[in-house]
Amino acid sequence: MRKNLYFIIILFSLTSCYTYQVKKQVDPAADSKQNTAAQMKSTTAASQSPNAQQMPAPVNIQEKLASGKNVRIEADGKSYKVIVDKWESDSLVAHPVHNPNKILKFHKNQINAEKIAEKRFSQPIADILTVTAYAAIGVGIYLLVR
Repeated sequence: MRKNLYFIIILFSLTSCYTYQVKKQVDPAADSKQNTAAQMKSTTAASQSPNAQQMPAPVNIQEKLASGKNVRIEADGKSYKVIVDKWESDSLVAHPVHNPNKILKFHKNQINAEKIAEKRFSQPIADILTVTAYAAIGVGIYLLVR
């Protein structure tokens, strides 16, 4: 039982509150104030061009991958966790997260723009770890007093 308890404590101490999350595209019709305006625009745009509202806005990879960001990208079917160094015309220059000496270069056409995930703090994971730590401290104090 003690071995399992120690193992669980070690696992929780190694858990990170940072996760890679894909930014969601902002939906202009989501806001109720903009919803009415969007409907009025769509009726006028539909009369002018039927495909105008169908196409989503293009994603600018160079804006998503700014210098110094810690991201997970997918290029040529492989997933890479990199820190962006700079852009050289149409090529991204980056290095792996745990190996700053290795330099990786990707052309912007190789990178899947829909699967670019930034490293961010995850509040739910932090809350779970905090509650678990408080519960473990409470159980420890109860066992010492008893």
